[in-house]
Amino acid sequence: MQHPLQPQDKRDVARLFRTRLETALERAGLSRSAVAKRIGVDRSTLSQILSDEGVRLPRADTVAALAVTLQVSLDWLLGLAEEGQFTADIMERSPEISPHNRTVADENLLRWHAEAAGYKIRYVPSGLPDQVKIPEVIEYEYLETGASTADQAIRRSRDRLDYVRQPETDVEICTSIQSLRDFADGTGVWRDLPLEARRRQLTHIADLVDELYPSVRWFLFDGVRDYAIPVTIFGPKRAAIYAGNMYIVFTTTEHIRVLTRRFDELIRHAVIHAHEIPAYTRTLIDRIDKGLAA
Repeated sequence: MQHPLQPQDKRDVARLFRTRLETALERAGLSRSAVAKRIGVDRSTLSQILSDEGVRLPRADTVAALAVTLQVSLDWLLGLAEEGQFTADIMERSPEISPHNRTVADENLLRWHAEAAGYKIRYVPSGLPDQVKIPEVIEYEYLETGASTADQAIRRSRDRLDYVRQPETDVEICTSIQSLRDFADGTGVWRDLPLEARRRQLTHIADLVDELYPSVRWFLFDGVRDYAIPVTIFGPKRAAIYAGNMYIVFTTTEHIRVLTRRFDELIRHAVIHAHEIPAYTRTLIDRIDKGLAA
């Protein structure tokens, strides 16, 4: 049974955000014009945020500014907690907004991984896990940003792989089974990636995950049943939600506990477990091979 504060659909997440934002506006007793001015947007932008029926949330910095202005916690506004009012203590320790540029190696992530040495790392990537990507796939992802950017991303991927190969590493990864199928089938964002490249990537995944298990355990959940935002939980130290061009970083125990609990739910709901990933990936390779032979 799904927790009421963890909507399974992106549209539900966006709808809950808008409902809670309206509630927070009423409680604050501020006009939309006043709130818009405080967060640095015009009134029409705030009205659009409240009326938009799509699945996208506003920019991460806008959401954070709304939480601070309306004196509610960011995790409540995003539907991660039931209680929304800030205490003075949480205000002082409110989530850090960390800028993130895809063209520059993210030194923060390297530091956070280093600080979490000896603890379990829990990771929900936005696509394929960085640790398992082959250079050809990374180059495809960064096709529009230039070779130098792709080279930096390849180095970051290797850094991630070096990290998980260290002694006593404990990493759990969760992604939807649909995202891996989409990659194998070349649908969505992968439609222009050559079939042979997809096959090489899947072969690399099968071999590498087999090699790294049980230090690295990758689980696949059903994306129809569950929805998960991209997040990395660095043991009890911090949790970082990836928001496209930045990370929202939580360092409070209560925030990290909520995100950890949600991650553990994804593992309990897994349809493919860690020891099954290599075999399942090889079934996707077989599907590609049958397509080639047809």
